[in-house]
Formats: sequence, C-alpha cells, structure tokens
Amino acid sequence: MNDWHGWAAIGVFVGTYALIISEKIHRVAAALGGAGLMLAIGAADDKSAFYSTDSGVDWNVIFLLMGMMMIVGVLKKTGMFEYLAIWAVKRARAKPFRVLAMLIVITALASALLDNVTTVLLIAPVTLLVCERLALPVAPFLIAEVFASNIGGTATLVGDPPNIIIASRAGLTFNDFLVHLAPLSAVLTVVLVLLCRIMFRKAFVFDEERAAEVMALEEREAIQNPRLLVQGLVVLALVVAGFVLHPVLHYEPSIVALLGAGLLVAVSTVETGDVLEEVEWPTLAFFAGLFVMIGGLIETGVISEISKALADVIGGNELGGSMVLLGASAGLSGIVDNIPYVATMAPITADLVHDMGGGSDHILWWALTLGADLGGNATAIGASANVVVLGIAERNRQPISFWQFTKYGLIVTAVTVAISAAYIWVRYFAFT
Repeated sequence: MNDWHGWAAIGVFVGTYALIISEKIHRVAAALGGAGLMLAIGAADDKSAFYSTDSGVDWNVIFLLMGMMMIVGVLKKTGMFEYLAIWAVKRARAKPFRVLAMLIVITALASALLDNVTTVLLIAPVTLLVCERLALPVAPFLIAEVFASNIGGTATLVGDPPNIIIASRAGLTFNDFLVHLAPLSAVLTVVLVLLCRIMFRKAFVFDEERAAEVMALEEREAIQNPRLLVQGLVVLALVVAGFVLHPVLHYEPSIVALLGAGLLVAVSTVETGDVLEEVEWPTLAFFAGLFVMIGGLIETGVISEISKALADVIGGNELGGSMVLLGASAGLSGIVDNIPYVATMAPITADLVHDMGGGSDHILWWALTLGADLGGNATAIGASANVVVLGIAERNRQPISFWQFTKYGLIVTAVTVAISAAYIWVRYFAFT
C-alpha cells in the first residue's frame, strides 16, 4: 500500500460509505463528494480517474446504461409496459405472490440472456405499473427483481459484467458458463421465490376489487403507438443480438447500446430531448463517483493488498481456497462494486490456478464468479443493477432506503452463497 495515501483513501471511502448508509445526505452527493476528496488527497488523478481502464470511471458501464435508458424511454411512449403489466397480472390471476413469482422467473431468465442492468431497466417500469394497478407496495417487488437479476446473471457469460472480465482472463466460453453455473442459477431462482414468500409475506394482500378491474382490462388497448412499438422492438432485438454475439463481433455492450439508441431516435418521430429526459442522470453520476472512489483504493494499492492477503490464505488448497474465495468475494462485492473487484482479483486468481496446475475451467474461477455475482445482492450498492433500481424507484416517488434493501439482501446473499458452497463441494470434490 502506497504510504499515507492508502490510509487516507480508506478513510475517505469508509466515511463516504457511512454517509450513504446513514442517508443524512443524498447518495449522489456523498459519492461525488467522496470522489472529489480522492482527487484532492492525490489517491487518484485525472488520468487514473477518467482515462484508466483499470482504476477509473468504467465508461462502458456508464454508456451502456445511458443507451439502454434511452431505448427504454422510447418504449415507454408506446404503451408496451402497460400491456405487459396487464398481461402478467391476468396470467397470474391477480394474486400478488403469483405475480411476484412470475416477475422473478422472467427477470432471472432475461438476465441470463441480457445483462442484469438492461433487464431491470426493462422490468422495473412493468413492476411499477403492476403494483399501481393492484395497490401493492412497490419496494418488495423491485427488491426481489434485483435479487433475481443478479442470480440469473450468474448463468451465462453475458449475464453480469464481472463474468465477461473473468471469461476474458480465463479463456472461458459461453458454453462453459452454461455447463458449470446455469444449473445452480436455476436452483437459486427457485430458492429466491421461496425466500420472498417468507420475507415479503405482509405485502401479498389481495384486493378483490382491484383484481377484478385489472382482469376486465384488454391489454391490447394499452398500445398507444403501434408503429413506434415495432421500431422499438426491432432495435431492441438487434441490441440483444449484439450482446449475445459479443464473442464474435467483439463490440462492447456500451457501443451496441449507443448504436441502438441512436438508430431508434433517428428512425422514430420521438424528440431527442424527450428521450434524454428519460435518462437517470443522478444514477449515472453516482456510478461515476463510486468508480473514482474505488479507483483511488486500487491506485493506492488497498485492493491489491486485500487480494494478496486472500491469495496467501488460499495457498495450494483447492477446496479450502475455493470456499475462502467464494466467501471473501461475496463479502467484498457487497461493499465495493463487483466490477472493479473482479478486475483486480482476476489476475491473482489466474496465478493461483496456474500454481495449482488447473485448466481454464478450474473451480477457483467459478468460486470467484459466484462470490462476486451473488455478493452483489448483499447491499444497495453491491451491484450495478441495485443502484439502477433504487434510482428508478426514487424517480417514481417510491424511494427504497439503503437499509430497507440491505436487510433483505444480507439474508438472500447468506442463503445463496451457502447453497453455492454446497454445490461446489458436491460437484467438484465430494466424488473425486
């Protein structure tokens, strides 16, 4: 760790984190203030903060979010989300728990094909409308969908940004993730549905009058602009194809999203200003501040020291090492965003795998992936999808506090990580 800068960086990060938790000031103000202090004390400079691919603002994440927010903003104007909300409620017979279970499964499946941030951007508007129609509290439904997005995102290479980093470093393929992690992701999705039945049981109040009103609606009448809907869905399909074909096309998701947003604005009659108004600018600013702060921890060697200490504990023990890596990754990914954590930990994991004589599909890679992805559920800022959903909820005047999210997130993380540990032991060690 580099002299006093490292300790100062820790102090800034801990202080900012405490302010975010306390909610005494807005989390965007706290993150930007913390970023400013990191620059002021020299823990980061303009080059490392804004131009570095290892320790600066991850512009791929920022512009991916911006592009998808613009596409979602156009789709909102078509009535598509109202259509989907009515359709989902009618298929679930307007029973609140059935609706939640359906949304969880849809979110998990979509997160495996898209990335989890794109999924919650698409699902959250539907959820807000469903809850409004049935007079249900919004927070339990949005929180459950975030959990589902992070769980579903573990299943594939494109499901969560950390997976892409790990695949690139380890030489893993799309099919490797399907074979090793998709079965577990399916099990954890079922477990999540059961957990939500218990955690949010007070939210499942059936309003017979409201339910009858929704059941009487004709979802097709919600579509306000069929031509714009077709244009939006075609562009969205092209964007999804671009995400899935990333290993072939080598276009970053951010480029695909921006190209899609630009194309949709160009071919439609929607005003550019109206589309830009749909972008969650405070959420993007929060991410930028968070990235600069974490970059300060990376630049001063704090993250590296933590990772090296972890490597020293693991040594050459595959079973013990995988359990330590799983647990430590889950814990750290709940505190710092899992993208920079994985970027820092991937080369160290590669060295450990090499020292153990393992191949590209070594168990340590799966332990790192599961810990980082599932640990993101632990707190309100543990993963990108969490922050995005909190921003959407706040914009729609349904704010979700840090602790409201985190008290459930810690339970879900503890249960899913424990099941993952059992899965690792049974699949890779018990019968060898």
